[in-house]
Amino acid sequence: MTTRPVWLFDLDNTLHDASPHIFPHINRSMTAYLETHLGLTREDADGLRTRYWHRYGATLLGLMRHHGTNPGHFLSETHRFDALERMLVFNNAVKAMLRRLPGRKLVFSNGPRDYAESVLRIIGIRRFFDDVFGIEDMRLQPKPRIEAYRYLLRDHDLRASQCIMVEDSAVNLRTAKRLGMRTVWISRSLRRLPYVDLTLGSVLELRRAASRLRPHETGPSVHAHRTRTVV
Repeated sequence: MTTRPVWLFDLDNTLHDASPHIFPHINRSMTAYLETHLGLTREDADGLRTRYWHRYGATLLGLMRHHGTNPGHFLSETHRFDALERMLVFNNAVKAMLRRLPGRKLVFSNGPRDYAESVLRIIGIRRFFDDVFGIEDMRLQPKPRIEAYRYLLRDHDLRASQCIMVEDSAVNLRTAKRLGMRTVWISRSLRRLPYVDLTLGSVLELRRAASRLRPHETGPSVHAHRTRTVV
């Protein structure tokens, strides 16, 4: 690549596999939180958690809007792990990939910052990232809401055209492409999506495949595209 990009990495199911242990634990913790604080049965709590996630992109937003839930308390209570080290599933080769990948690197995660920092530290890759941008830094506006991306661009004085977003969630890449970022989908799907520049089966393939991403000559600035998102 002719210019040094800024890589925006999602965390869960991108840099490590959260599906076997982490996501089920968080889902159980959120359901238990709703049971305790809203006085619901487990079945009703689980259903409400899922409905808010689908409607708002994050269960927390629904709880804040409809129940006045304290976001800090919710995030700390639902992201407690007695043995996070034993729950993480990752490939040690991700260290070498990140070390050899040219350009600045940021983690851009819908999870709370403390959780993301802990995961990166245990995996042994925190030193490769300039910063960790969690849900608190997004002012509680999670991906794929366009506000989350604008906060990151503004706080780090970046142009969207500098950035390459690496993410397992296709819907989050759609917003990134709308802003003018290049996009890498970590997925084994055979679908071809117009807002995905490159699809890889594993993040480990990224360094070798990076040359297939054409650099942008120009692109929208952090202040461009002020159209209001309707959610």
